[in-house]
Amino acid sequence: MNNTVLIIGGYGNFGRFISTELAKTSGIKLVIAGRNVSKAQALIQQLKTSPKTCAQIEACELNIYHNLAERLATLKPTVVIHTSGPFQNQTYHVAEACIQVGAHYIDLADARQFVADIADLDKAAKAKNVLVCAGASSVPALTSAIIDNYLPMFDQLESVDYAIATAQLTNQGLATTAAVLSYAGKPFSQLKAGKPHTVFGWLDTRRREFWQLGARLLGNCDIPDLALFPQRYPSIKNIRFQASLEVKLLHRCLAIFSGAVKLKLLPNIQSWAKTLLGISRLFDFLGHDNSGFYMALSGTCNAQPKTVLFEISAKHGDGLYIPCIPSILLTQKLLSGATTDRGAKACMGLITLNEYLHALEPLKIGWRETL
Repeated sequence: MNNTVLIIGGYGNFGRFISTELAKTSGIKLVIAGRNVSKAQALIQQLKTSPKTCAQIEACELNIYHNLAERLATLKPTVVIHTSGPFQNQTYHVAEACIQVGAHYIDLADARQFVADIADLDKAAKAKNVLVCAGASSVPALTSAIIDNYLPMFDQLESVDYAIATAQLTNQGLATTAAVLSYAGKPFSQLKAGKPHTVFGWLDTRRREFWQLGARLLGNCDIPDLALFPQRYPSIKNIRFQASLEVKLLHRCLAIFSGAVKLKLLPNIQSWAKTLLGISRLFDFLGHDNSGFYMALSGTCNAQPKTVLFEISAKHGDGLYIPCIPSILLTQKLLSGATTDRGAKACMGLITLNEYLHALEPLKIGWRETL
């Protein structure tokens, strides 16, 4: 049986960790692919020095915008993991090429419509007996797993409020920066009192205490959950997701830029990603490598108010790896036959919270629940 796993962008911020973890899987061939084959080869040399590496590994030069279907037909992967964002302006051409050659497809997309509309490929994916999974990342894979885990505690779940606190010293890549800037000052809808409510990216600044981190400023972020959760959890009337930059000065500057975009005083600032990323690095002396997350669920149980708070604290930069876990687990399930899911769907209901947390145990990451 062919057990080839191709990781597009396998030497990048997320791809490196995914490659490292999957390299510990015996009986597979791991292909680390991207436009810079020398970076792929350098990572392979590192992996070969580890006693935990037992997979066959090779590098491959690959440009997703050039003869992709032909290259995939030659490489014959069983699973393709697509880590090369930002996904906000991408089409489904990578997923379509995977379907064409009969390969399972997994991506780490956090772009709202990209993930929400992946079901458009459902018929084609089922015809080829493959799984096409978008959003195998913190959102919506982890966030939906948390809700699914605690949902039985509620007679009716009414509100979900959650946020991510990022770490200044985490090695954030250009693609991630471009993704979070794509909706700065731009309108998008979230559910409020059971109806769509327009908010603007990185505005509505508020202060929130995070477990083991202290106070952070938060601003609105556009994620797939805002489109997916009202359908998956029809009892929910309120959904709010926000995120934080650790250095408060940078967070307030981003809010100011976003306000200017909202007022049409500035264009879309996504094109400034490289410059702003460089400027942000000048403030590293004010930051740390610890990050956090919380999700507050509220509703009713036995006609009484019910709340659940789930929190994560990640130390020493390990928060960067949380978005990588779903693609690793899902690949292992596909190769082992532990999942027979087929078709095209967002990454919800494919990984349980317990599976996710078990995978986080070797990392410097803790979590707690308040019931």
